[in-house]
Amino acid sequence: MIRRVRLATGLVLFFYVTTHLLNHALGLISYAAMEDGRFWFLGLWRNPVGTIALYGSMMIHFMLALWALYDRRRLKFSIGEALQLSLGIAIPLLLALHIVGTRGAHEIAGTNDNYAFVLLIHFKFAPEVVFTQTAAVIAAWVHGCIGLFYWLRLKPWFSKWSQVLFSFALLIPVLSILGYIEGGREVLALFENKEWRDAARAAINFPSNEARAQIEFIAQMDRSIVVGSFILVLLARGVRALLARRRGIVHVTYPDGKAVSVAPGTTILEASKSNDIPHASVCGGRGRCSTCRVRIVDGEEALPAISDDEQKVLDRISAPPHVRLACQTRPIKDVTVMPLLPPTATPKDGHQRAAHHMGQEKEIVILFADLRDFTKFSEQKLPYDLVFVLNRYFANMGGAVGEAGGHLDKFIGDGVMALFGVDVPIAEGAKQAMKAAKLMTERLEELNQTLAGELAEPLRIGIGLHAGPAIIGEMGYGETTSLTAVGDAVNTASRIESMTKEYKAQLMLSQGVADHAGIDLSSFPSHQLDVRGRSEDITARVIVNAKDLPI
Repeated sequence: MIRRVRLATGLVLFFYVTTHLLNHALGLISYAAMEDGRFWFLGLWRNPVGTIALYGSMMIHFMLALWALYDRRRLKFSIGEALQLSLGIAIPLLLALHIVGTRGAHEIAGTNDNYAFVLLIHFKFAPEVVFTQTAAVIAAWVHGCIGLFYWLRLKPWFSKWSQVLFSFALLIPVLSILGYIEGGREVLALFENKEWRDAARAAINFPSNEARAQIEFIAQMDRSIVVGSFILVLLARGVRALLARRRGIVHVTYPDGKAVSVAPGTTILEASKSNDIPHASVCGGRGRCSTCRVRIVDGEEALPAISDDEQKVLDRISAPPHVRLACQTRPIKDVTVMPLLPPTATPKDGHQRAAHHMGQEKEIVILFADLRDFTKFSEQKLPYDLVFVLNRYFANMGGAVGEAGGHLDKFIGDGVMALFGVDVPIAEGAKQAMKAAKLMTERLEELNQTLAGELAEPLRIGIGLHAGPAIIGEMGYGETTSLTAVGDAVNTASRIESMTKEYKAQLMLSQGVADHAGIDLSSFPSHQLDVRGRSEDITARVIVNAKDLPI
């Protein structure tokens, strides 16, 4: 709930800043355009609803920022977090006099705080304010953009639209500052005209000396409250740390056996970060991305109950039992955890994914393919030529697998591994695998014709297919993580492929693949294969030319 309120109030404030900056940008057209835009701007924000939304959001957002700072168990920030916090403190300090000097002057002294009033103060009577105001604009805009980035980068569509959003993030403040400066120059020129000057003064009703003193006093009080609030939060953190030490410590143990000691109430993520243990956290511990999730190996019964917000995130990713968000879990007793994602996790890892990506046992069809006599072929080629031929080969084989509907697992040397039936029924997966085998041989013939001038003899291939249960999921480390499969069925498929050499065939497949596909292969020879590592023989069909498959 707190996160949602903080986000909602932040969006209100960002919308206010955006409309304000767009109003400034009208100065590129003329000072009159700025005043015309201000009519609509005030219509939006100076009515009872707009006023409550704006100033209520200011107060609530500020209070929640103080709470977020207090709630952290460590003051070690990322660059983005440190910048956002610093700007968040700077914004009210930079804008205090501007806010009280406009809306406050309007309420206290009946001043018409139009653009003539503001621009004359800034460019004529107190030019140093121009720099303060420009700094405030940049601080408010960058602070809001960082917050939006942390929120939106978790959305599946963000990567597609990020460049467009970044363009707007650059253009709006630049146009605003240019419009502000151009409007100031025009007002200075108009001020030289006595008639305009007298009319402007009458329309503005500048605050009296007494009113100005009151405005400056209120602005200074606002600054003092902001600074004092942050100092009180830091003092409260110190008191809490002293009390926590008296209550004892909690040990958090990781898969490698390393254990760290933290105060009760520290989140698991904070325990990791405080002790320089790499731990994924794309959203910075805000409980949004789920990339910090861990499996509770021991001590789950003593953990605080899952909050509604945490449960929603876990439900979003279909998390299995015993999984918690490290950034939301505060152990009060010893606990053993296992991070489920590598420290290099990206925003896409926080999106809802199919069950097989997270680990699932399922009956699938595995395809292995290998080039024949490739070692001899490679010895006769220069490295550049070898890489060229291999890339053409991989492109054709990968294209065949994709066209058939399979998942290309990996290239292993000159070999190919592919999975079928990962996200479709096994019957359809078996048909896809047989189609892929046929397409691969056809594509290889076409490649041989294309590269006839480069090859001393045509490339030859051996393909093995086998169906069986396997564990499928995303495995690996860092950027090399990919969807793959492990298990006896995978090993068997690899050994069937290697037997194509013995039988001098392009394709061998276990009878189970044909049975699942519902395709009659009785016209092809059948052999009982003694597969190393298996106690029972496997019935396999031998197909000399895979183009003869009846599909």
